Amino acid sequence: MRNHNDGMKLPLRLTVILSGTLLLAFTYYHINYQNHLTEGGFVGLALLGKYVLGISPSVSTLLLDIPVLIIAMIFKGRSFVVNTFISVAAFTLFYGLMERYSGWVIDLQGNLPLAALLSGVLTGLGAGLVLRGGGASGGDDILSLLISEWKGIKVGTVFILMDVIVLALSLIYMPVKETLYTVMAVVVAGYVITLTTSLGRPKLNKVPKLQPKLSKPHDGSVA
Repeated sequence: MRNHNDGMKLPLRLTVILSGTLLLAFTYYHINYQNHLTEGGFVGLALLGKYVLGISPSVSTLLLDIPVLIIAMIFKGRSFVVNTFISVAAFTLFYGLMERYSGWVIDLQGNLPLAALLSGVLTGLGAGLVLRGGGASGGDDILSLLISEWKGIKVGTVFILMDVIVLALSLIYMPVKETLYTVMAVVVAGYVITLTTSLGRPKLNKVPKLQPKLSKPHDGSVA
């Protein structure tokens, strides 16, 4: 998972990361929250906290991400963690400003399929841009990247699988209709993330599975 920034210069890398993060904050507030759609991953947990406990996602996402960032500092390079922290901090700022000052209401409750489609495309594009910039948009993204590398599974597929758990929890608090449309948004987002992160890159071979260290060579020689 090294060199996710495609060799970008620092100003361009920051522009890509901040643009993706701004798009995520816009979508989560103006599309998901305003139309009662939840979300998978840590943001989904944060939105559940907003619905149930009234805690702003700008605070809860930061609290959820900090432990994972510490783990990433141990197992990943400093550049990746710094880029991720920039994205997480920017999301906190952007979402908080929109929550406090934005008077723009995008009412799509009468057309939830459109809301789900927009949510999937925009969040997938936003998260994909952050990944192309060499970071992650949250702690669940870091976990998805790790699993993707270890298992050789597409990043978008891992995102979808991880989101299933949070969406199952959403059924406790959210109507079935809104949750099902959120599933649609998550699936769309997963495909858009895969497209955004792979576009323009050479096709990589699958990561080989780890072999037991004590396995004997086929020629009978001592390893």
